[in-house]
Amino acid sequence: MSSPDPSPAPQLLDLSLVIACYQEEGHLEESVREIVRVLSSSRYSWELIFIDDCSTDSTRQLIKKIVADGANMRSVFHETNLGRGGTVAEGFRMAKARIVGFIDIDLEVHARYILEMLRAIDEGQDCATAYRVYKVRMHPGPLLRHVLSRGYRLLSRTLLNIPLRDTETGFKFFRRDAILPILDRCEHVGWFWDTEVMTLAHLAGLKIREIPCLFIQRRDKASTVRVFSDTRDYLAALLAFRRRLRRKA
Repeated sequence: MSSPDPSPAPQLLDLSLVIACYQEEGHLEESVREIVRVLSSSRYSWELIFIDDCSTDSTRQLIKKIVADGANMRSVFHETNLGRGGTVAEGFRMAKARIVGFIDIDLEVHARYILEMLRAIDEGQDCATAYRVYKVRMHPGPLLRHVLSRGYRLLSRTLLNIPLRDTETGFKFFRRDAILPILDRCEHVGWFWDTEVMTLAHLAGLKIREIPCLFIQRRDKASTVRVFSDTRDYLAALLAFRRRLRRKA
């Protein structure tokens, strides 16, 4: 009597999309609906991984409702604040798909660009990331943030000697098997993680494509960016990271 055929290995999903949340109650449900609309209209299989990093508004309750009502969704709730980078990295390690990505849930870079990122990876890239093209409101606050962002881009490219034009964008996608070893070398868990992970990915030889994407700042969302203190912290982290790279060169 012949033994039964072994069960086929489970197929990997195409995309695990990590949604790192902090104080997102004003736009979370609307943005998730748009993400689901985009992904459901595509040929890709997918899951959403929500990780709440200690929100104090109604974000947690909304995530629980979204996950309960939807399919292909998981959630994690932190008991202590970890930071953006650590939160995204945690989601990447939890992922079940061959491609991992994250996007800022305010959708200032629209969800429609997700499909272009996935196509780039299917064409042989290890990473596809948004290069933000700004539509700036002529208002002192947004204008100042735009100027500082452009200045940071130039400074990081110069100090780190990398060709990447927009390391800080919250719209990044990777082959999971290519990015996991890079995550183990990252030390920052906050906002500077974006620059760190992209620089280390470039230095490791990963193939990276930056895709121009329109960035439109929302009028209905209060920014969590503290312009002057965050700028100081970014510069300190940038200089410390450059010293670290030089020591290991």
